[in-house]
Amino acid sequence: MNSKISEKDKKTWNEFLSSDQKLQDKDNLQTKTNVKKIRSLDLHGKGLDEANQIIETFIKKSYEDKIQKLIIVTGKGLHSNNEKNPYVSKDFGILKYSIPEFLKSNKDLMKIILNISPASIKDGGSGAFYIFLKKK
Repeated sequence: MNSKISEKDKKTWNEFLSSDQKLQDKDNLQTKTNVKKIRSLDLHGKGLDEANQIIETFIKKSYEDKIQKLIIVTGKGLHSNNEKNPYVSKDFGILKYSIPEFLKSNKDLMKIILNISPASIKDGGSGAFYIFLKKK
């Protein structure tokens, strides 16, 4: 490494010292990041029809509010009474299965939904899923 400082560098340094210019604090420098707005909805204890109405309103309102990611918590169906009813499908009576099917069959909602995917463990794992909305 060269230990000598050039005359040009000395001049530039002296000009900086004599000016009012401040060094940027890179630790506090805020950069634009791709931060998504997130909203969540917990449907524990809701019946299928009630949950469908709630989620439809929730998605439309979130889209209007320019929310990009929704976390929908349905639960895992462990306490569902559907197993006791022979006339109700065990899987499709449980919200975690029926809500995504309701959404996929709703053409108006699918116009504003970009993607539906399983949630990570921190957001509810198999008892939740994500809805990513298109940008308005």
